[in-house]
Order: sequence, then structure tokens, then C-alpha cells
Amino acid sequence: MHDPSYSAGHHHHHHKHNHGHDHGHNHTPTEHLHSHFHPHSDAEELKVLTAAFVDGFRAAEDKTSYLRLAGIPFNRKGSDGLIQHLVDTSIVANWQIGTASPAFASRELAYMPFPGDMVTSRETMTFTYVSLTTRQDLDLVELLAERTPD
Repeated sequence: MHDPSYSAGHHHHHHKHNHGHDHGHNHTPTEHLHSHFHPHSDAEELKVLTAAFVDGFRAAEDKTSYLRLAGIPFNRKGSDGLIQHLVDTSIVANWQIGTASPAFASRELAYMPFPGDMVTSRETMTFTYVSLTTRQDLDLVELLAERTPD
């Protein structure tokens, strides 16, 4: 399940052009449907990548091969200098059903539950690496961020 209100910066619209198109579309040559991608931030791009990754992992018949093709490391150097090995992965679904924030002039939180159509879902995927002395749980976002150029 993914946040249906999240559009990843895609939008479709009609607009006039000063050049003709002959693509066999059922519209006048001066109108053309375009899809544009407008990246809003690295965080939004990572959200799109993680959602696609989780969907692909779920659908993959061979999970190990999927991880290898995706470049997920099966071994990492741990903070103790020992090699850590990938032993587990988990996908957790969460639904945000409200928000709470500090209230003005109060020690209490201001709580706002969402109406049903505003409830959003998100999934996180965690990879567990272990060595003889340490365990490290890495979120998919962390792994992708390591590989994404600045």
C-alpha cells in the first residue's frame, strides 16, 4: 500500500504548441498531451524508489536474486571492523491516522485525528546485518541514499 495522494511530481495537461505533431492522436495538431516529471526533492525521489523497490521485492519469485540485481550488499564492514552479513529483511506497513504537535502555551500536545480519506499508508523495509559482535538494522532509504549521488 502506498500513499495514493503522492504523485511523485507527475502531472498531465494539454497545452498549445507552435509546432505540429503527427502521432495519430485524436486531437488537433496544436494540442498535445505531455507527461512531465518535476522532481521536488531528494526525499520525494527516494520515496518513489523505495515504493517501487518494495513492490518489486514482493513480486519477485527469487528474492535473493532480486536483491543481488538491485545491488543490495550481502556483506558490509561493521563499526567493529568485522564483516557483517545480511541475514534478514522485513517490510512493515504503517498508517498515519492523525498528527500531534506542541500546543501553544501548554505542556499538552494538540492532537488532530484525520478523517478517513486523509489517512495515509507507508511501508518501510529494513535489512538486518550481523557479525559475531554487532547487529545493524538499515532502512532501505539509508541503503539507497548511500548510492545516490549528491
